[in-house]
Amino acid sequence: MAVTEEAVRNALTVVMDPDLGRNIVDLGFVKNVQIDGATVAFQVELTTPACPVKEDLKRQAHEAVAALAGVETVNVEMTANVRGGAAQAAPGSKAPSGVKNIIAVGAGKGGVGKSTVAVNLALALQASGARVGLMDGDVYGPSIPKMLGNTDQPTGRSQNEIDPNEAYGLKLMSMGLLLDPDKPMIVRGPIVHSVVQQFLGDVMWGELDYLIVDLPPGTGDVALSLAQSAPLTGAVVVSTPQDVSLIDVQKAVSMFKTLNVPVLGLVENMSWYECPACSHRDDVFGHGGAEAWSKDQGIPFLGGIPLHASVAVGGDEARPALEDERTPEHVKAAFTKTAEELARQVSIRAMAAPAAPLIQIKGLS
Repeated sequence: MAVTEEAVRNALTVVMDPDLGRNIVDLGFVKNVQIDGATVAFQVELTTPACPVKEDLKRQAHEAVAALAGVETVNVEMTANVRGGAAQAAPGSKAPSGVKNIIAVGAGKGGVGKSTVAVNLALALQASGARVGLMDGDVYGPSIPKMLGNTDQPTGRSQNEIDPNEAYGLKLMSMGLLLDPDKPMIVRGPIVHSVVQQFLGDVMWGELDYLIVDLPPGTGDVALSLAQSAPLTGAVVVSTPQDVSLIDVQKAVSMFKTLNVPVLGLVENMSWYECPACSHRDDVFGHGGAEAWSKDQGIPFLGGIPLHASVAVGGDEARPALEDERTPEHVKAAFTKTAEELARQVSIRAMAAPAAPLIQIKGLS
């Protein structure tokens, strides 16, 4: 009996996406079914190249079709088409048209490694095959250019068409690229709002799957301006394991909820230290506090990042952890897994019902 496309698609209905709770056929993931005698080939188009269960889905799809009578060879190609999971832009906003997902990375206080996490999440998403940009939203203390080793003045065709810089393949924009590094940025809230809008609307980001925005610590003007200026897919909050850090995490989470920005998850940075000589694991700052808190609050826990000297030194030397050969594999793996969990949460949101529009923030122009 000849193998048919209908039989192939029926066989694939047993393959379930664990996050979306539906089979890959009904989700529209099965593409380009080709049948040549006893050989069947098809694509499974996922919602992100960083899907953490990609290989498992590929295996299940292969086994399901291989079990059909008359099938001898099965070729499964895994592809991805990132969906946007954001709300509609507020009236008058200058959201970049080609960017599918804008993700803010924030923290309730400084010193938790928020910028380090933002940089390496962006790099991990890019390594998966996604198109990624990184916007340094810390107008007062921009550190991203130094961390990525690109401090060149941006170019462009006009004041309203600015080309982003590139570093390690990431598209990059920061106030640190525009100002004398020795001079402080002393501005009031309305100017900060204008800077955020210019970075979003006047920078030629092009087509991006993810734009990561590194926010300044705390709950100030930049977060408010970003929420008004662009349709955010959501926010990631960075913490350290100590209970005292979670006090500030609560403030950051409350701020995002007030602004109607979904909290995509929590990252516990400096989660533990692994001795390079004996592999003994030491919870220097305690461990698991952020994970337990996120579970109690019903917020996804994206992952824990180990403490290691190479991460801090690499940031100072423009060699981020994922691009530094000195970084141990368990540290790189932690960043990669955390990025995959972030991509998972974005995909879940993108495939869910349309989000509510962003609220208007009074007093900002």
